[in-house]
Amino acid sequence: MSFAAAILALVTAQRLIEAARARVNTRRLLAVGAVEIGSGHYWPLIALHAAWLAGLWVLAPDAAVSLPWLGAYLALQAGRGWILWTLGRRWTTRIVVVPGETLVAAGPYRFVKHPNYAVLAAEVAVLPLVFGLWLYAAAFALLNAAMLAWRIREEDRALAGLRR
Repeated sequence: MSFAAAILALVTAQRLIEAARARVNTRRLLAVGAVEIGSGHYWPLIALHAAWLAGLWVLAPDAAVSLPWLGAYLALQAGRGWILWTLGRRWTTRIVVVPGETLVAAGPYRFVKHPNYAVLAAEVAVLPLVFGLWLYAAAFALLNAAMLAWRIREEDRALAGLRR
């Protein structure tokens, strides 16, 4: 297995593990009275990210790897870990709100309103750059920005009633 394919395998495994964790958290939150808001964007968002990763498997499994860009991607993973740790059992890939809960104001949420989306936007651009796919990075960064604008609008609306 090439170094590029190993990286893609690790990213794929990470995404699958996170999807499973998100499903568990979503079920648990819904069981205690949470409500899902703005689900219309969810499957288009999942399809976009699946297409992004599948395209990388097609274009980059034997590509040369840029170590500086890989370092940048790994730094983003530290940010992702900080976000997941901060949100804990509240982290999900859907917009799920428990009435009466307060907004998280710890960890990266002290500094940035939507740190998860900042990291996600950067990941979508940076991982293709690890393999030298500049046009691919630009195309998916633009598509992802449009999708995240929709998502953030829905999330802001859902969280408007909660307080810090």
